[in-house]
Amino acid sequence: MSTEHTPRTAVVTGAGSRRGIGRATAHALAAAGYHIAVLDLDKEAAEDTARDVAARHGVQALGLAADVTDAEAVDAAITAAEAALPPIGALVNNAGITSPTRFLDVTHEEWDRILEVNVRGSFLVTHRVAPGMAERGFGRVVFLSSVSAERGGGVFGGVAYSAAKAALLGFARALARELGPSGVTANSVAPGLIDTDITQGKLDEQRKAAMVADVPVRRIGGVEDVADVIAFLARPESGYLTGVTYDVNGGSHIH
Repeated sequence: MSTEHTPRTAVVTGAGSRRGIGRATAHALAAAGYHIAVLDLDKEAAEDTARDVAARHGVQALGLAADVTDAEAVDAAITAAEAALPPIGALVNNAGITSPTRFLDVTHEEWDRILEVNVRGSFLVTHRVAPGMAERGFGRVVFLSSVSAERGGGVFGGVAYSAAKAALLGFARALARELGPSGVTANSVAPGLIDTDITQGKLDEQRKAAMVADVPVRRIGGVEDVADVIAFLARPESGYLTGVTYDVNGGSHIH
């Protein structure tokens, strides 16, 4: 995509972490020609990502503080992005939290918190940007799900996390049917074990070696592995791909 002909902005939520999928995705989308709006709970982290993206790729980038579970905060952030940047053409619902708590031990409060951030957060941001996409006849929405949603639990995800990430798969598929006639696609990416801050320091070498041995490509995934797939789905040329889930797990879960 060339911003020279069709300038568009990509909104990436939860992209403040230096070692996260969101930040890598912001870079991948900027490299593809998108201008970038970074939404994160941490304003300084969001601004840091935006500065890094702008300096490296020569695009416009804006870092904004936003709690994705707060409708007013989401509206304020998107309104600011719309005022400062080209029209929004892509949204990556990356913001999320995990929980390894076993079902029999999970509290009502923790269950609600996991669903609130992962599902309500994705709903609020998507609900805010989708009308503009549909009106302009172009949009690419990508949801960050997880291998935990597909296989039922994972390395760090318990029942609450798996349920939340599975909800996003249904969200994307139904949205794809509804918004497809308006030129808006909706897809999901389901990462497996990826080297981020979530996994950093939580695996001893023996367990890590055992897990890698079970991955056909014999390595843990990197954030760029996920970001590149998201950037592919966000291309204008990917308009015939919708309602699809792309697994990025090195073959650890083949179905």
